[in-house]
Amino acid sequence: MKIQNLIENTEGKFGCAFAHGLSFYVETNNHKLLVDLGPSDETIKNAYKLGIDLEKIDTVILSHGHYDHSGGIIPFSKINKEATIYMQNLASGQYYADDGKKAGDARFRYIGIDKDILQLPQVKFVDGDYKIDDELELFTVKDRRYPLPFTNKRLLIKDKEGYVKDDFKHEHFLVVKADGKHILISGCAHNGILSIMDAYEKKYNSVPDIVISGFHLMKKVDYRESEIQEIQDIAEKLTKYPTKFYTCHCTGVVAFDEMKQIMKDQLEYVHSGDVIDVAPEGV
Repeated sequence: MKIQNLIENTEGKFGCAFAHGLSFYVETNNHKLLVDLGPSDETIKNAYKLGIDLEKIDTVILSHGHYDHSGGIIPFSKINKEATIYMQNLASGQYYADDGKKAGDARFRYIGIDKDILQLPQVKFVDGDYKIDDELELFTVKDRRYPLPFTNKRLLIKDKEGYVKDDFKHEHFLVVKADGKHILISGCAHNGILSIMDAYEKKYNSVPDIVISGFHLMKKVDYRESEIQEIQDIAEKLTKYPTKFYTCHCTGVVAFDEMKQIMKDQLEYVHSGDVIDVAPEGV
């Protein structure tokens, strides 16, 4: 199995472009797939730089309905018209960020997907959990035992009544079963990484060997003391799992550093272009 980042917020050693967004290439015995496609066609350029043949991709998973994970889908569709693109029905919604009163008329900023994606014939809309085959499966969070990350407060859905808080029902998570391992891949973990782990455990009666996910804990301004405490509490709870965690993108460097102090070797950061070492069982 091979897992390689195609784009992420921070610069890696392969000289790839980096930007606010996320994309992973995953190669198994039966599939060559992409999880998200970053914010733009820079993801496509990085793939070529890394020697990944996008024409051979058979599956694309869109983790949720935000632009920074879907911006490369239209450019990709011009290269590869055969790969099935899986997304939740609700990922087509009207998603916005509240940039605050100081932004004036531009306060509510659209952060949803390009609506042209919805017209692509290879898109497959799913509603909730969905088994693709014995290697690949999608699952969702039905109930949350833990609060949403504090950074979700400014994320909204626009409906007939106006702007309401996003419930993140448009988010799903990929489980890859290969090489004797179960790997959970998430985009931003808007539902909260603890709730996602909880949902996985309830569904599969086990825990994943490896988790790859942003944790959506990044802020552009200083953290409050209560927010740092929340980050530390999440890290403490994650140490209880016999799972290796790889994070990136929306976790943010400050939050990662806080979590790393607690989780130590159990947590690693993935930079743009980085390869994740997924050794087969027993190796």
